[in-house]
Amino acid sequence: MSQLFYIHPDNPQARLIEQSADILRKGGVVIYPTDSGYAIGCCLENKDAMTRICRIRQLDKKHNFTLMCRDLSEIANYAYVDNVVFRLIKNNTPGNYTFILKATKDVPKRLMNDKRKTIGLRVPSNPIALALLENIGEPLMSTSLILPGNDFAESDPEEIEDLLSKQVDLVIHGGYLGQKPTTVIDLTEDTPVIVREGTGDITPFQ
Repeated sequence: MSQLFYIHPDNPQARLIEQSADILRKGGVVIYPTDSGYAIGCCLENKDAMTRICRIRQLDKKHNFTLMCRDLSEIANYAYVDNVVFRLIKNNTPGNYTFILKATKDVPKRLMNDKRKTIGLRVPSNPIALALLENIGEPLMSTSLILPGNDFAESDPEEIEDLLSKQVDLVIHGGYLGQKPTTVIDLTEDTPVIVREGTGDITPFQ
C-alpha cells in the first residue's frame, strides 16, 4: 500500500517534503502535483522504478520521459543550450512548458529519443514540485499521469489514491488541479517549433 501525504499547495511542509524525497531516494515511485496535473516520477538512475511506471501507464520503450528540473543550471547539465535558447527558457520558466532539447551524454540512453537524441525538460511552477526537486537536488524522471484510455493527466488525488494505492509508494495530495496540459516547444533547431499548444503562452516562441 502507498502512503498518502497531504501537502499544502502554497506552503509545502518541510517535514513532508523531506519524507517524500527520502521515499524517492530509496527507489520509490511517487505521484506528485505539477502545474499541468499530476505526474508520476522516480529518481533518474532507478531502472526498476522506471519499469514500474511504464507498467502503470502501459508505455512502450519508445515513450519519451521528461526530466523535471528545479532550475536552469540543471537544464544545462542535461541539454545543449546556446545563448538564444537559454534566454528563451529563462524568460519563460518556471512555467507550463515542456522544452525539447538536444540531450547531452549525461542523459541515460533509455530516457532520450533514439533517433533524434533529444530530451524533454521542464521547470515546474508548482510549489510542491519545486520543493521536492530542491530537496532531492537532482532532476526527476517524470511523465504525466495519463492512465490507459484517458487523454489528460489525472487531477483528483483521491481518485488517484483509490486507483493506484497498491502500485506506487507515495501519492502526494496537493489539491484538485484540473486539466492543464503543457505547451510543448521544440528548441533543437534555429527556430522554435510549437509541437503542442497548451496553457503556456506561445507568443514568446512565434
